[in-house]
Amino acid sequence: MTSPHYYEIRVAGTLPPEALIDFEQLSSSVEPVGTVVHGLLPDQAALQGLMARLEHLGAQVLEVRRLHDQDPALGNQP
Repeated sequence: MTSPHYYEIRVAGTLPPEALIDFEQLSSSVEPVGTVVHGLLPDQAALQGLMARLEHLGAQVLEVRRLHDQDPALGNQP
């Protein structure tokens, strides 16, 4: 079993509300040139599912980054 990882995904433009409907552990924020989706994903299958959803919606993914093994809001826990 793998542990969840914290991701940040930047896309061009604004995402429709249904983009994250099955990913309640993620949040998004709109920035001047795009949208940043961030949060914990439980495994690679969840990341691939999100990427497939974004592709299906026609979103242009600009960057995918794995930031931390834990949610940064919780601090750096061992």
